[in-house]
Amino acid sequence: MTGELPIRAVPLDETALTLDELAQACAVEPGWVVQRVRTGILLGGTEAAPEAWRFTSVDLVRARSLLRVERDFDANDEVAALVVDLTEEVRRLRRRLRAAGLKST
Repeated sequence: MTGELPIRAVPLDETALTLDELAQACAVEPGWVVQRVRTGILLGGTEAAPEAWRFTSVDLVRARSLLRVERDFDANDEVAALVVDLTEEVRRLRRRLRAAGLKST
């Protein structure tokens, strides 16, 4: 997406984004999103036709995280997905520790 600035806001409600809107929000080509949906790295593309796909704010946050890992570490999409999955799991576990009144490091 040459010359276009990425959208910096993150939707807080569950308004669905289209494929093109998600791609624009991440400043990538729609093909980048399609590839990650088809490999199961991104969810949201449950319909057969990409034009019918809808993505939530959770998908947007995940897509941006994937993109950041791919770019910052020159990682392929599978490695980026693993890093993002592990990061999300660490956050979940830390929240559970805090909720249980235990400190996390």
